[in-house]
Order: sequence, then structure tokens, then C-alpha cells
Amino acid sequence: MSSGADRLLPALVHHIVNTLGWPGLRPLQAEAIDPLLDGSDAILLAPTAGGKTEAAMFPLLSSMEEQSWTGLSVLYICPLRALLNNLQPRLAIYAGWLGRTADLWHGDVSSGARKRILQEPPDILLTTPESLEAMLVSANIDSRRLFSSLRAVVVDEVHAFAGDDRGWHLLAVLERLSRIAGRPLQRIGLSATVGNPDELLRWLQGSQHSRPRSVVAPSGGTTTTPDITVDHVGSIDNAATVIATLHRGEKRLVFVDSRRRAEELGAALRAREITTFLSHSSLSADERRRSEQAFAEARDCVIVATSTLELGIDVGDLDRVIQIDAPRTVASFLQRLGRTGRRAGGTRNCLFLCLEESAVLSTAGLLERWGAGWVEPIVAPPHPRHIAAQQMLALALQENKIGTHTWREWWGDLPLFDEHQTEIFDHLLAEGYLERDGPMAFIGLEAEKKFGRRHFMDLLAVFSAPPEFTVLTGREEIGRVGDDVLLADNHDGPRVLLLAGRGWKVGHIDWKRRRCFVEPSDLPGRAKWGGSEGGLSFALTRSQRSVLLGTNPAGVRFTRRAASVLAELREKHSGDVADNATVFRRSSGELRWWTWAGIAANRTLQASFPRVVDPRQRTTDQSLRLQPDLSNNELLRTLSASAALSPPHVNKSALHGLKFSSTLPSELASETISERLADQRHAQFVLFEKRLFSQAEN
Repeated sequence: MSSGADRLLPALVHHIVNTLGWPGLRPLQAEAIDPLLDGSDAILLAPTAGGKTEAAMFPLLSSMEEQSWTGLSVLYICPLRALLNNLQPRLAIYAGWLGRTADLWHGDVSSGARKRILQEPPDILLTTPESLEAMLVSANIDSRRLFSSLRAVVVDEVHAFAGDDRGWHLLAVLERLSRIAGRPLQRIGLSATVGNPDELLRWLQGSQHSRPRSVVAPSGGTTTTPDITVDHVGSIDNAATVIATLHRGEKRLVFVDSRRRAEELGAALRAREITTFLSHSSLSADERRRSEQAFAEARDCVIVATSTLELGIDVGDLDRVIQIDAPRTVASFLQRLGRTGRRAGGTRNCLFLCLEESAVLSTAGLLERWGAGWVEPIVAPPHPRHIAAQQMLALALQENKIGTHTWREWWGDLPLFDEHQTEIFDHLLAEGYLERDGPMAFIGLEAEKKFGRRHFMDLLAVFSAPPEFTVLTGREEIGRVGDDVLLADNHDGPRVLLLAGRGWKVGHIDWKRRRCFVEPSDLPGRAKWGGSEGGLSFALTRSQRSVLLGTNPAGVRFTRRAASVLAELREKHSGDVADNATVFRRSSGELRWWTWAGIAANRTLQASFPRVVDPRQRTTDQSLRLQPDLSNNELLRTLSASAALSPPHVNKSALHGLKFSSTLPSELASETISERLADQRHAQFVLFEKRLFSQAEN
């Protein structure tokens, strides 16, 4: 056994060797033993399939026995129900070696199973943050009894939580659980490689920042060079032809950036008689499960997925990963690349199939950063004031009433709350979300009206979901379509949807219950979902500029088609890029500022210089269109004038995209969104860069 395993429970070591047949522990598993047994909070870092679950649970199981933990003592939290379902059998086996139990609690778990858990709580409970909070506020659950023995929390895929508002929600719920349990909870985060693990761990600790902490990230690992290829194919049909032709007899996982594209590619592959499965968030849970199970058991097949399969859900051994265009982050690419090369003698690989010429540049920029060993830092969204308001209401539900001057004690100094916390609380009182009774406050009529349906379940979900139709064939749910226009627009002939990679002819639409009844069809269907495109970061956009200036990503092969496109892009943008400088270029009566700063920095510059930047444009990552009649001197004078940068303007309609925005004063809600759209640091950086002027040839 590996060094350090002697501190694990002997019975556990016996099963690791004899039941699992492991000759030893992996480096991460060995290095995690001492800090976790010593009670430290920790971040455990390893690639996908790096043994992170065992690295966390083996020491916790040892502590459970040696310290005689009883009742529900460990929570295992995941961002996806499918990941929980995938992990529970494995954790139940490990716990069973010691006579312990591990069980599931989430929205798909039956009422009978829940009653059994409440009567006999397991030692380990696998769940989501939303389900945890639902337990805390439920009138049918004695949460103080259920969580009184809680000792430790494992947060799987912690980077996925920390990067959005679900992370703030998770931290707030953990603070409430710690107070109920009457002790600090050991917090263990599991993550793929991130650029700032120390900061991520401090964030995970919440108000427990005085506790010991340890980042466990063994060096080394695989030394095999990944096989990375970039190709330009021009269309979904061409991509389907390449996928159908290459690597026959192998299991291929194809990542796409949207549900619509997944459906289109799935249909194109099936038209070429390729065994194809789909996985995305608008398919029913049963449909996804069937696809993932069939794919895991098959050989010569393809599964087309959005980011739903980026996280650690097991779909068996893969031969190939194929990426349509580029993901938005290096971290996402690493997660997907880590899906391959798991078998002995296997090689990690990824084939990029670019549909647009611009995607070749995006891919090259991403791979340039990857080749340099850079990974994005994980940064929690700033100013989560709407989550603060949600937590005030959730606490009022949990406790039935809260002290108007003491409610803040539940969260310690968690930075969820800022200098506006009293203003938010007063707004909740003024608008009737809370009602005052002397020094106490309780849930008001406005909260009942807005969030009270289905036992306040809408209050417990951090994100707003757009109205969707459930699509059914007979009694079987296929999935959901999220755009009413798809069902209501005028056109000739039958209405055919594309869902689960197949065509479905629309029969009856139940508008009141939002159900759409369909039957199979051989006619071509349409896939359409709403959603806005996000931009790239400053770092990735700057890496595109480096590529245009001649930098080639290390360890990456470009096909002849992709290399030709890249050469053409370098020629096309030769007047738009300069080393350590931004470029102002006049061309065909247009003046454009090539900042290469990313969409958030460009939004900030656009808002800060309304006399210079044309407001009638769609902001992009690379450049801004300026007022064409400006002279060079006027431009320089305006940009050099000392003034504070302005946050982007927020349209009132954008407030609907911020869940719980109505629980904030309207100006504060707008300010919150605006601050999240901005990147003042990199906008300031651009303003201090050298400036060059370029004139396009006529």
C-alpha cells in the first residue's frame, strides 16, 4: 500500500486491496489522508477520473469509525442529479464495508425512499444544495434532528459551483447547516485543475476562515502528449460526414455548444446510419439515462452532448473526444480531454471540428493558453445581493420568524452580504415579502404570492427557467422545448419538432398545461431554444491576438484546411493587431478600435466613452466600432481624459434574467447586473496601452 495508508482504518485497507484489487493508492489519495484525518478543510485537485471521490471518502470513513460518528455525519454534494445517481452505488459499497450506509435525496427520489431516510438517516447523504435547503424549510422535516450529527461536507465539482450564483447559495446553506449542527463542518472540495486553488479553498470555507486548510494537488501524472487536432469543416453536415467516416468501430463523444446544435448533429449522424445517442438538459431524465446507459454498453457509436457530460458522469471507456468549435474556457477543455486515455496504453485526444473560420481562431487561441499551462482562475460572481435577499426569505421559512436585528448572525461574516444588506432587508419589509411583528419578521403575503406555489419550491431554485412545453409521445416524456415561437409561428404544412435526434410531428398542444403531444415523423424537424451568447475572457481574446501575430499553439496539429484558414485570418487581420498595443483602423468609411480585450472589458469601454464609441452595435470580444468622423487627435484627447470608467447600461427588461430581482430595490438590481457585465480592470489596462493607427488600403 502507498505511503500514508497506515493511517486508514485496517478494515478499509483490507477491502481496498482485496475487494477492489488495488495494488496501492493513487498519489492524490495517498496525499489526502493526513490533512483530512487531521480535520483540515481541503481542495483535492486531479483530472477527470483521477480518484477524487475515494481520496475524500476513504479518510472520512476512517474518521467515522475511529471517532464513532453516528447518524447523518457526511454530506456529499453534487451539481447534477445524474452525477449523484452515478456515484451512490459506489459510495454505498464503500460504506457497506464498515456496516455504514449511503443514500440519495433529490427531486427524483420517491416519497417512500424519503420517509425511510427520515426514519433511519444514512451515514452519508448524497444531494444537491437545492434539496438541502428544501429539507431545511420543510414543515415535515425536523432538520435539527436530521442534521444534528453532521461533521463533514464533500462538494464534488466545486469549481462548477463557485463560478456562478449556485456557489453563493451553497455557501449560505452550509452556514445555516453548521449553525444547526452546532459545530464547524469540515469542508472538502473536489475539482479538476483550476488556476487559483488557494483562493477557491478560502472561498469554500465561507466564514470558517480560521480553520486549517490544505490544497492537495500531486504533481506529475500522465506524461503522454495528448493528440490534439484542429480541422475546419464549414457546416454541421460536413462535421457529421467527418465523424461518420473517421474512427469507425470506436466510441466517440462529441461536445457541442447548444441544445439546438446537438439535435441538428444527432439527426445528421443518424441520417448517415451512425448509432447515435444524445444528452442535453432539455431531454427528459429517462431519455438521457437511456442514452448514457446504451452508450456505455455499446462500441461503434457516437454520443452528442452539451456540457451535461463534461462533469464526472461515467459513460464507460471512450476512444475519442470530438469538439464542435471551441469551448469558452481552458478548464472546460481539460474536463473534456480528460474523458479519454483512461485505459492502459490509451492516449488523451481531442479533434476540433470548426464550423466557421472564426472558430479556427477561437480554437487556436484557447489551445495557445492550454499549451502554455494556463487555466482560468475561478472567480465567484460579484455582489450576489439577490441571493442575499433569497436567503433572508428562506431563513424566515426555516425558522418561521427571524429577528429584525439578529438574522445576520446565521451567516457569520460570509461575504454574501455587503453594505446594502440593511437596505435589502428594509425593502423586503416595505414590499410585503416580510412582515414585522415587533422585533421579529415572518414571511409576508407578497412572498406567498410570488414564490408560494409548490411549497415555495420556486424560492429554492437559484436560476430562472424560461417557460417550456413538455413534449410527450403517448405517456412517455421525450423532453422539453423552450421557445413558444417554435410552436406558434405561421408556416405551411405539418409542424415537426427535432428532439432526441428524431423528428416529431406535433399533434395536440395543451396551452394551459404547457404540454405538446407528438408522434414520430420522417419529415425534417426544427430545433430551437432561446438563450444569449456569452463572450470570451480578456486572456483568451488576447491569446487570439498572439496567434494572429504568429504564435502557434504547442503540441497541436492543424489539418491543411485549418492551416489554410489560419493563414488567411492572419493576412486579413494583419492591420488589426500589434504587439503590446491596441490598433485604431479606418476602413471603408468605418473607424474600429481593435482592443482584443474580451466582451466585458469592451462593454465597459463602450459605456465609458459614449462620445467616441458608436452605441448602435453588438459588442464583441475583439473590437469596438467608433464614431467615423472623429479625428485621431480628438480620439486620443477623449480617451486620455482622466475620468472614472462607467459600468454598462442595463435595460429594464434585463432584470427578468436575475432571479429574485424583484426582492431588491430596482436601482440596486440594475446596479448588480451592471457590475457583473463589466470588467473595469482590463478596460483600464487597455486605456494605458500603447495606441497605433492603421489605414486599410483601398
